[in-house]
This record gives sequence, C-alpha cells and structure tokens, in this order.
Amino acid sequence: MIQIINTGVANLRSLQAAFDRLGCAWSLTEDANEIENASHVVLPGVGAFAAAAQSLDRLHLRRSITDRINRPGLPTLCICLGMQLLCESSDEADTARGLGILPHTIKRFSNDVKVPQLGWNEVRPMTAGPFETGEAYFANSFRLEDAPDGWGFAESEYGGVFISSVWRGRTLACQFHPELSGRWGQQVLTNWIEGTTC
Repeated sequence: MIQIINTGVANLRSLQAAFDRLGCAWSLTEDANEIENASHVVLPGVGAFAAAAQSLDRLHLRRSITDRINRPGLPTLCICLGMQLLCESSDEADTARGLGILPHTIKRFSNDVKVPQLGWNEVRPMTAGPFETGEAYFANSFRLEDAPDGWGFAESEYGGVFISSVWRGRTLACQFHPELSGRWGQQVLTNWIEGTTC
C-alpha cells in the first residue's frame, strides 16, 4: 500500500491515476504513525512553500517524515514542492522553515528565463540511481542549485544547470512530475516502487 501524504497543497488526481495504471494500491494519509511505518510513502506538493510548510506543522508531520527519510531503507518519494520541502528554506518565503534534511536554500530561477518553467526538460543522472536519462515534465519557479553531500543526483538545464532530482537509500526526490512524464515517468515510479538501480 502506497501512502500519499494529504497536505492539502497538491493536485493528487494525476498521481493517483499513475499508481492505478501500475496496479498499485494507494491511500491518502495525514497520520504520523502511518507515514513513519508504511511500506511506501509519497510527499507530493504543488504551490507555495510557506503554505506547504504550514500544512506540515498543522498536521504535526515534520518529525514522522524526517525520521522516515533518515531511515534510508524505507521507500519515500518527494515530488516537486515535496522535494523543495526537504531543504532548510526557500527564497519564496523567507520566514517559512523546511524540513532541513538537505542543508540548502531553494532559489528562484533568474529573470533571464520565463518563470515558471512549464513543460518538458531533459533529466540527466550524474551518479547511478533509480532511472536513466529521459524527458520529464516540470512546473516550477524555484530550484535546488547544488547537489547535497552524500546523495546521488540528476541535473537539468533551464537558465543554467540545476538539480532536478536527488536520492539516497530508498528516498527519491524529483523536482519534475514523474506521474505526468509519460512512459519514462512511469518507469521512474516503477523503479522507485521496486527499488531498482540503473
């Protein structure tokens, strides 16, 4: 059973449909115990960093998510804003506090490119990980600039190189939306579920 964290700041229908296509049972949860101990957990997110951080506080989920990710054998998938929430902070909201798992601040794209980035972009793994190079769908105005120590990572390019995915153990964080990224994205989800390394 895949537990999808219901933060209230994500459009979950496409993600649920992607798991349906894969024949995977899923459930929505706001329960800290389930999040800490479930076989597979997804932290999705779309929208504002501050609103998502406030939602985690309101639901008292910070500790359960952090504890889970710090036990690297537990499959955890963080998508889009879910990936950004792993960081300490974001330029989008100076006073909002992320989970602090990655000691980084999320930065806004430069004014040299159209913001948000909406559309397809190449994702290139720079270390062995849960997927091969492919085209993914993005919808983001902010990005992680540097790869965190001790994590595998992939790069993409939009107004310069940025980090489009990171992974450690069974935790995979994607700035892109695998559930909207066609067959390649479906393979990313399958590899995460099965623990496949490419």
